[in-house]
Amino acid sequence: MRRIGKWILLAAGLLLLFSLVGCAAGTGRFTEESKAGFWIGLWHGLICVVTFVIGLFHESVRMYEPLNRGNLYDLGFLLGVLIIFSGGCAPKRRRRCM
Repeated sequence: MRRIGKWILLAAGLLLLFSLVGCAAGTGRFTEESKAGFWIGLWHGLICVVTFVIGLFHESVRMYEPLNRGNLYDLGFLLGVLIIFSGGCAPKRRRRCM
């Protein structure tokens, strides 16, 4: 049973990876008429680590969508990156040295 569970977990991980790559920035999905906006910027910020690693091996995948609406896309991208790298929203307690 354990062996089947590992295969299911591997298949789910690969499915998640492929779904993230399908929504990656710089894949030719957007045109001059339909540019990426805030929500796409937020999504690209959330998946920036995945697209960065894939972009190292594939020239067509970019971390940042060049055909965007400007400041709104930038704001969404920045918020997505902050959500990923913030480490959670709960404040951390520091121990005081005595």
